[in-house]
Amino acid sequence: MGKKVIIMGAAGRDFHNFNTLFKDNPHYRVMAFTAAQIPSVHDRTYPPELAGSLYPEGIPIYPEEDLDALIRDRRVDLVVFSYTDVSHVEVMHKASQVMAAGADFILAGAARTMLRSQKPVIAVCAVRTGCGKSQTTRKICEILRGWGKKTVVVRHPMPYGDLRRQVVQRFAAFEDFSRRQLTIEEREEYEPLVERGIVVYGGVDYREILSRAEQEAEIIVWDGGNNDTPFLRPDIHVVLFDPLRPGHELLYFAGETNLRLADIAIINKVDAAAAGDIELVRQNIAKFAPRADILLATSPVLVSRPERIRGKMVLVVEDGPTLTHGGMAYGAGWVAAKKFGAARIVDPRPFAAGTLREVFEQYPHIGPVLPAMGYNEEQIRDLGDTINNTPCDLILFSTPIQLCRLLSCNKPTIRVRYEYQDYGEPSLEEVLEKRMGASPQFF
Repeated sequence: MGKKVIIMGAAGRDFHNFNTLFKDNPHYRVMAFTAAQIPSVHDRTYPPELAGSLYPEGIPIYPEEDLDALIRDRRVDLVVFSYTDVSHVEVMHKASQVMAAGADFILAGAARTMLRSQKPVIAVCAVRTGCGKSQTTRKICEILRGWGKKTVVVRHPMPYGDLRRQVVQRFAAFEDFSRRQLTIEEREEYEPLVERGIVVYGGVDYREILSRAEQEAEIIVWDGGNNDTPFLRPDIHVVLFDPLRPGHELLYFAGETNLRLADIAIINKVDAAAAGDIELVRQNIAKFAPRADILLATSPVLVSRPERIRGKMVLVVEDGPTLTHGGMAYGAGWVAAKKFGAARIVDPRPFAAGTLREVFEQYPHIGPVLPAMGYNEEQIRDLGDTINNTPCDLILFSTPIQLCRLLSCNKPTIRVRYEYQDYGEPSLEEVLEKRMGASPQFF
């Protein structure tokens, strides 16, 4: 029967680790997945169509709270930790829990799970959620297209629905979002790329996803998520750093791995950070990734009519994951409200509905802003109710998509956007050109 295995995950890296390391491997028997971080992704099954011939009934997915009982009841030999944006201390707490329950605990090496592409790959990753990967991915695609390169983005997985329908997902038009019935979190990552005419792939089976993407791309850009390491072996590895969280690049899994693998290290948000914090991050990069090119960047907030904010009572709606497991108290919306003279930022917590109340309880570090949580229909409904219940003059949406396309809002809205911007020299375009020129894969 082989060693009995449980894979601890969060609906993404866990499935990829299974597909690359355990599927069709008779030396192991995966008894279960456990799920954390993302609401409502447990109590389902990794389907037999994806699990392979060794699992004719599929593989059950349980909440992580059941881990101890699963290890003991099923006499599990090995637990594979397979999710990210977790502090090193928390990883070792999980390891201690697993070992006390009677199983071995391992982390799968990044190199063992990276797929080799026939096309050159540029990976965009980070040391924490909320460092600025998304706008950097858009900037790199813009640079490549300016050079006449056909570029396709492959995105870190977000399979939160019916896994059978999410094996390979291709997004090239807004109609694809409705047809796929995406969550807010999925749309936030895909929509800003598609609206720029960039094809995006995601899903569950990254071997098949890569094969499809290779058919229409000259260069593939890996758009990482949750500070995970790339699923595709990169020819150029770009890593984002956040000096508003100095030192975190050495404190989180798998962010520190990305630090050590970086070819291009971008310290973002330097216009908002203290000089000493920027220098600390720079020193850590120089020490642990001495061959990396170090760039400075900003992500300036962009508002089409900022005068509408002045003197108003505003509700700020921020990117959800940046605030939750990203650990930030606020984001670009708060910055825009302060910058453009809001009279008051209204605290939404007294008006939070249903699952949004639970989010604030689970993440007490969040300030008086509203995380745009929408992993399922209940959360989307509660998000809309919270927005409409909060007394304010104006809603500032600092989310990658226009949420009022999905929600019925009873107040005026303004969207806050942010884009990548070089800060001094060298520029991202100059360093990319140098790195690509030194790599024969690009020619």
